Amino acid sequence: MPSSSPWKQLAPLPDHEGFASPFVGVAGGALIVAGGANFPEKRPWEGGAKIWYDYVFALAEPSGAWVEAGRLPRANAYGVAVSAPAGMICAGGGDAKTHFAEVFLLTWEGRVLKTSALRPLPRACAFGSGALVGGIFYLAGGIEMPDATSALATLWALDMAQPEAGWKELPACPGPARMLAVAGATADTFYLFGGVALSAGADGRAQRTPLRDAYAYSAAGGWRKLADLPRAATAAPSPAPLTREGKLLVISGDDGLRAHLNGPDHPGFTTDILAYDPSADRWSEVGGGPVSRATAATVAWRGGWVVASGERKPGYRSPEAWWLDGDAKFTPDKR
Repeated sequence: MPSSSPWKQLAPLPDHEGFASPFVGVAGGALIVAGGANFPEKRPWEGGAKIWYDYVFALAEPSGAWVEAGRLPRANAYGVAVSAPAGMICAGGGDAKTHFAEVFLLTWEGRVLKTSALRPLPRACAFGSGALVGGIFYLAGGIEMPDATSALATLWALDMAQPEAGWKELPACPGPARMLAVAGATADTFYLFGGVALSAGADGRAQRTPLRDAYAYSAAGGWRKLADLPRAATAAPSPAPLTREGKLLVISGDDGLRAHLNGPDHPGFTTDILAYDPSADRWSEVGGGPVSRATAATVAWRGGWVVASGERKPGYRSPEAWWLDGDAKFTPDKR
């Protein structure tokens, strides 16, 4: 990217494929990427097997190199992580056979990775969407089992000031139950953008319906409907980065326009970026970035936002990690 770009490429993860949906967060000041899944030998249409991982990598400095920090309690992908002063909280996820309800805290002191169990989720959950709002970890939607044909219509909340109290079940989003949505957070509001709804097809397997609707939840006012996204956004990097101007960014993701194409013929997910202005309840198309990505997580780190690993197109992961300057301004695209 040009020197004027707000994007900076960090060192790639030490895996030639990269991972779909690892836990991404900050612990001990370092950027942490843990778990995830990929196809290490053959692509899915070639009969390749998806493998889940328990690796944990840490990056201490933006100009540094990744180190292997340790291992997760077990191989895990498609869960949700948030970063708090105590460390990185990882919730749910799953593997090829089942999904998990477990929640744990990762701490990293530069040499030692420690894992501490927290109260589990009310139900097993993977492919959900979560963010931290004013010390409350909100987690919405997802699916309970790998073969589910309907998504969870749930909103759970964990108060990080008293995690021993466990998760509280709150009113569900009034829209369709969903998975692979983009979460977002401002000082007092949790956001939920897009994703997919599930239904059983004629063969009994799950069929996906891309969603463009958007909602916001606050403890004071409950849920409210927002303006629809200009396009579908499935599995876009989550949570949505929050700019200094107060806009929430939906970066890349699957817009559903090329769902009929297999990986070799797929050009990659859209690189377009959408910006949501909460004060005006308005979406803007604000051009493109360097990232073609789905099933990737984001985290605020060192004055900006990191988009780490994920899927660049169906069946293909990426080891890349990108840092977006938190001071970047995004104006409506004039194309």
